[in-house]
Amino acid sequence: MMKEQPVILVVEDDAAVRQGIVDSLTFAGYEVLSAADGREGMEKALRASYQLMLLDLVMPHHSGFEVLEALRKERPGQPVIILSARGEEADRVKGLTMGADDYVVKPFSVRELLARVDAVLRRSSERKVGDDQYSFDGGSVDFSRREVRLENGSRNELSERESDLMQYLISNAGRAIAREELLRQVWRIDPKNIETRTIDMHVAHLREKLGDHGADVVVTVRGKGYRVG
Repeated sequence: MMKEQPVILVVEDDAAVRQGIVDSLTFAGYEVLSAADGREGMEKALRASYQLMLLDLVMPHHSGFEVLEALRKERPGQPVIILSARGEEADRVKGLTMGADDYVVKPFSVRELLARVDAVLRRSSERKVGDDQYSFDGGSVDFSRREVRLENGSRNELSERESDLMQYLISNAGRAIAREELLRQVWRIDPKNIETRTIDMHVAHLREKLGDHGADVVVTVRGKGYRVG
């Protein structure tokens, strides 16, 4: 079984800078996608599956701010680090206000970049769902009580692991989450050489507690994993 690594999308129009970042991240063990301008960056930002985006601000076709604006609407909560030669406070504040997690001013060292990447990935994996309630067709989940309430009046208690699993899927809504990522981020164990059947068993129990629409809430994405929404 291959170990699933975090995927990072690098959107940078300077070929030399882009290649240097890609090489550094690859050497550090990440899987890397890249885009050479704002148009390609916009397309991959909205369609690709990745855990973190490194985003230049000044690019042809679409600026980094335009990509951030689109992300805020389509994939809220997507972790982003802005890469830019612009060091002005106004740009930094604007980027952070628009949802970026961090801001690195060029030129930066590989060591600094990798430290920022690691910190943002760690924070994003630890984010809790902002709302303690999640509604779905046929019922709702109350995370503060770890309880599923179905429209027929029945209630099902969630285990702590089932609750954490559901919250992680919701916080990454719309993205297929690999079993290896769930083991790493929810179970906090290294997925290498570990049988992942435990994930499938927990998903099966979770779906059962979510009622008749459980399989529509937690969806199996063939060959990739599970997703919500």
